[in-house]
Amino acid sequence: MSPHSSGYTGYGTKEVYLQIGMKGISIKSSTLDLIKKYDFRAAKKFGQNFLTDETVLKTIIDCSEISKDDCVLEIGPGMGVLTQILCEKAGRVLAVEIDRKLIPILRVLLFGYENIEIINEDILKLDLKKLLEEKFGSSAVKIVANLPYYITTPIIMKLLEERISLRSITIMVQKEVGERICAAPGSKDYGTLTVAVQYRCIPRKILIVSPESFIPQPEVESMIVRLDFRNKPPVCVEDEKLYFRVVKASFGQRRKTLLNALTAGNLGKTKEELKSVLIRNGIDEKRRGETLSLEEFARIANDISCL
Repeated sequence: MSPHSSGYTGYGTKEVYLQIGMKGISIKSSTLDLIKKYDFRAAKKFGQNFLTDETVLKTIIDCSEISKDDCVLEIGPGMGVLTQILCEKAGRVLAVEIDRKLIPILRVLLFGYENIEIINEDILKLDLKKLLEEKFGSSAVKIVANLPYYITTPIIMKLLEERISLRSITIMVQKEVGERICAAPGSKDYGTLTVAVQYRCIPRKILIVSPESFIPQPEVESMIVRLDFRNKPPVCVEDEKLYFRVVKASFGQRRKTLLNALTAGNLGKTKEELKSVLIRNGIDEKRRGETLSLEEFARIANDISCL
């Protein structure tokens, strides 16, 4: 029987899959059954909130545009509801789960799928570039994940910084983080994370998700965001490390003027030198970092690199 069928014959076969939009036991009921059967308790230290909303699940799958040609990395498969559909849609799936108590549940639920590998590891401690090359070769990877909110930003930064061959990232994050990822210059949400993401990706808000869509319910709203990787950055930068040092310095003390923030940012230049950089590039020294575009950050960094 296909995982998309309406049968539900137990926890030892694919039939445990709970189809979207068809008659059958709901994902919420199934998750509650699994929690009871395995006497599982969500661990606060792992930020576990299991998605139980069929509509939201379908939205994640649809917007990630997974096909049999794709290699997929899922971060935090949890109870495996999304993982099962990824196994149906993708060519190969690698699921990284930090909670060892979920591994036996996942192995049972995913029994019979030959295109899935489950790894019990902390995603932040893995050499992802090496791992993905070992598992997927030179194939570009799509990432799909319901990220634990307490480490969302470190995970995103790791994915951006490790020079992995990625096509897209479709993630569920805290709504506040989603707003920051997609923010425009001058808005209260615009910051270092915004610039880091938009330097490498084109972000897109997909859907705001209520706390009622999870077990246990988080205290905040969530958001599905898709990030499509650019072929090249939108700005020309001479020294990427310096560019991001300038960005970090500019946001380091948001109440300070741009000149003062840059001066305090350990860029190895005097206040007068930095003032001259801003003047040459037509940027008011009294502006705040959150008002600068990616192009303006690039002009500042490129000028500093020439000093």
